[in-house]
Amino acid sequence: MRRTRSTYAVAAMAAGLTLSMTLAACGSSSDDTTAGSSPAASSTMDMGGMDMGSVEPVSSGDPFADARTAAEHMPETGLTLATGLAAATGTAGEVDSEAAALRSGLTAMLQEHVYLTGIGVATAYTAGPDSAEFTAAKAALDGNTADLADAVGSIAGEEQGLAFQQLWDEHIGYFVDYAVAVKGGDQAAADAAQASLAGYTTEAGAFFEQISAGNLPAAAGAEALTMHVTTLTAAIDALAAGEPTASDTLKAAADHVGMDAATIATGLAAGAGLSGDAMDDASTLRANLTAMLQEHVYLASYAVFTAYTAEGGVESPAFTAAAATLDANSVQLSEAVASLAGEENGTAFLDLWREHIGFFVDYAVADATGDEDARNQALMDLDGYRGPAGEFFETVSDGELPADDVAAGLGMHVSTLAGAIDSLAAALVK
Repeated sequence: MRRTRSTYAVAAMAAGLTLSMTLAACGSSSDDTTAGSSPAASSTMDMGGMDMGSVEPVSSGDPFADARTAAEHMPETGLTLATGLAAATGTAGEVDSEAAALRSGLTAMLQEHVYLTGIGVATAYTAGPDSAEFTAAKAALDGNTADLADAVGSIAGEEQGLAFQQLWDEHIGYFVDYAVAVKGGDQAAADAAQASLAGYTTEAGAFFEQISAGNLPAAAGAEALTMHVTTLTAAIDALAAGEPTASDTLKAAADHVGMDAATIATGLAAGAGLSGDAMDDASTLRANLTAMLQEHVYLASYAVFTAYTAEGGVESPAFTAAAATLDANSVQLSEAVASLAGEENGTAFLDLWREHIGFFVDYAVADATGDEDARNQALMDLDGYRGPAGEFFETVSDGELPADDVAAGLGMHVSTLAGAIDSLAAALVK
């Protein structure tokens, strides 16, 4: 049943969203949907009082802010899963050490930087740099920058945090310059932006050497950030050219910053005398789960975004590629489970995870078509998924992960990601 469902998930989304685009083309009115509401009214909820059957979408009407809300629960989920799985398998190291927390946090924030930059550039190309949609996308990216600056400031002091924020803002500006130049075919401006980014990597390397008391050599920091620049500009190139596989290129850029986070966390942890080892097996497990779970949120959001904005909609090569990129993330998660709990459990997890993605597909289709009954059914299916998923992790962790705790965490995931989908539909389906 689950294999069949995953096989036809993309086809189901294509059919439903094609209908929604047809309705929009026929002049369906948007009078009943404001910029701050979803096609089917979302409701806020007391996250602390969540139980089975109480899952409701949490939506602000801003798809970029809502994507961040959905993503911010993933590091906590990653810690929960890593704690249970590490205990069950005897993984060496400390999942909850200060160094492990720093690495996981930097992994999440740097990965988010990549995805928010990529989605922001795509929004500028689609809706225009002066659009309300791009303004919201940039605000989400600025929020990520503020979080990174706070993290640096918590270790190196408020003054250094502010210095980092200024430096980081500058490099984002250079990426914006580059995106404008390559889209406009201005090679000289693109080269100038590249030169500015190269200068930034040197300056940032020196900054990290200073705040880490020499434990993160400038050359190592600059090398890591140079790869960040190389991979993210490649993703911008792909978006500007309208390459169908831009989602893969963006994922490659996001994957790389996980290594940057490990490098930076190791140096900063040593310089600040944090407890634990940022590179031990348990810390690595936590960081990797954090990255893969958060990436699931952003790739799902990107796939829906692509369905609504790419020329050809769900029949476009870009949407097909985005769906495939999302599935590649699912496979990576299943491989992580298999490495700890065996191939059979890895396969079982992949079937279960793909099934819940299928339910999110149903939800996105219902949002786009205004089908309230289908929307409610999709929410019921997502709610029902939490129980089997909780039982699965309790089993593979030998009871270290209580089923109810996992189900509660997945309730937050369902509520926040469904809310982000509501906001995407409100912003993009006219």
